[in-house]
Amino acid sequence: QVQLVESGGGLVQAGGSLRLSCSVSGFTYMMGWFRQTPGKERAFVASIGWIVPKTYYARSVEGRFTISRNNASTTVYLEMNRLKPDDTAVYYCAARTRVGRADDKDDYDYWGRGTQVTVSS
Repeated sequence: QVQLVESGGGLVQAGGSLRLSCSVSGFTYMMGWFRQTPGKERAFVASIGWIVPKTYYARSVEGRFTISRNNASTTVYLEMNRLKPDDTAVYYCAARTRVGRADDKDDYDYWGRGTQVTVSS
């Protein structure tokens, strides 16, 4: 069983920065961040391997967002810079305990409750 708790969302002006955190308990193979806006499917943002920390990013955030984890592998972070109004969404932390696609939400087994990020123009 894996438990995930997100924190760090909030309201920020366009061009600003936020850092999301997700505390992780239990074994995982890969951690990811996804986001969702009303009426749309949950979309991949970034992911990181838990044993070998290889990272993957959606094209829309590459170069602006950075995913990382702490050395104890108990927390995954999403550093978000140069935020745009289009980044406004509920952001979810997710964990995968098996092999699968890094960007496929259906391959993730556990989800946090989500944290709201709102970017004003």
